[in-house]
Amino acid sequence: MRYEKARKLKDAEFKRLCGVRRETFLAMCKIVQTVEDQKTSGRSCNLSVENQVLLTLTFWREYRTMFHLGQDWGLHESNVSRLVRRIEDILIKSKKFSLPSKRRLLEEDGLTYTIVDATEMTIERPKKNRGDVIREKRSGTP
Repeated sequence: MRYEKARKLKDAEFKRLCGVRRETFLAMCKIVQTVEDQKTSGRSCNLSVENQVLLTLTFWREYRTMFHLGQDWGLHESNVSRLVRRIEDILIKSKKFSLPSKRRLLEEDGLTYTIVDATEMTIERPKKNRGDVIREKRSGTP
């Protein structure tokens, strides 16, 4: 579907599309595939491993809403959220892909770093119950 089209791009265009080199992308896919192979229960995803990683990189690269990504990929936004979170967790646990440490960022190396966290967060709102609302008694006087 999507990866098959992206695979035909030149290396520079591939990096423009998803933000990483093709070798890094394939390394990410290999790590996710090993975790998928070890999985013994649960439903499998409709997307291939390459498309799952590409969807996650697209979310990181473009900061589009999960609703819009879901519309483009044919998924519900909650499925996109779960998929992005699962791929992130797999890549973080592998310890092969990480941001520089805080100590390294604070060292004087002549470079300036800017790190922006713009992820979507779900909001938990309290449930509305009739018992939580205090009703005022009506009186007959105007």
